[in-house]
Amino acid sequence: MAILYPEPIQAFRFLVRVGDSEEISAAFSRFSGIQMQVETIQARDGSDARGVKEYTPVFTSFAPVTLSKGVVGDNEFLDWMLSASADVHTGPTGANLRRTIDVITLNEKGNPGVIWTLQGAMPIGYELAPLDSSRSEVLTESLTFAITGMKRTTQPGTA
Repeated sequence: MAILYPEPIQAFRFLVRVGDSEEISAAFSRFSGIQMQVETIQARDGSDARGVKEYTPVFTSFAPVTLSKGVVGDNEFLDWMLSASADVHTGPTGANLRRTIDVITLNEKGNPGVIWTLQGAMPIGYELAPLDSSRSEVLTESLTFAITGMKRTTQPGTA
């Protein structure tokens, strides 16, 4: 059996791609929140002579994920978020609300490694970091997404 990653994957080198585009969407500084939970029920099969209760999956849920990046002149993500919110006159448009987000880790050579594909991502939160004249930091914004599924793939030959 081949070992694909003799070393752990680095958490500080990653790219984000949104939708079907091959272009990288933005240089995000932080990605967090991938969690998956499978709810189950316990039941005993009447024909099972052992009398053992077994777990049966019922629902799968995914926690919201958050992406943070430095604020730049591009409004793509804020516009996406605003399309989910109610307009004063028309209500939420819902136009093109759900998209696929790929979070792509990079190995030490800069080649793609593990890719987390977040399916059905819909913006549900936006936060702008505080403006503070006493600190010299990059202004960041965080976007939170609800997702309907995820998968993880490993690029061959990235070891």
